[in-house]
Amino acid sequence: MFNLKTLLISAAVAGLATTASADDAPFSQYGEAEGWIVFVDNEKNSCLIEKSDDLGHVVQMGLTKDRGVGYVGVFTTAETDIKRDDAQAVLISLDGNLYVGEAKGMRGNITKGYSGGYVLSDDPQFVEDLARKHVMNVFPEKAYGFSVNLAGTYKAIEMARACNAEQLG
Repeated sequence: MFNLKTLLISAAVAGLATTASADDAPFSQYGEAEGWIVFVDNEKNSCLIEKSDDLGHVVQMGLTKDRGVGYVGVFTTAETDIKRDDAQAVLISLDGNLYVGEAKGMRGNITKGYSGGYVLSDDPQFVEDLARKHVMNVFPEKAYGFSVNLAGTYKAIEMARACNAEQLG
């Protein structure tokens, strides 16, 4: 079992695919890989990946501003009891590899109508599992568990790595 760090990532915004069209926007689209969109965060000069579905769920993965920690965020338009800055224990299973940490809730400081949370990790195995495993099962302390389909993450993460390298110049 591995430990995860937590931190609020205020620069990332759920639903980038619908809001990042203007040239002066903080996010611009870099490319697409197997259903994931790779964005450049023009303010942080880093890249993130995002996937949304028809049910109003959004998953994001990227790096913190200092590039030392990776994050995974899951958001929904469904009604939730998630409160802004509310921290709770979370267990993440990636095809049987278990990670324990704390998720921080977000509501109101992201795209209107979305709520969810982020978890951070500086564990390279966590990133490797996100890239190579097929399903992420998430078990929050205060809510029902849910699953995230990770299809396509390997190619999307590889594209984001190339994007990040380009941002460094």
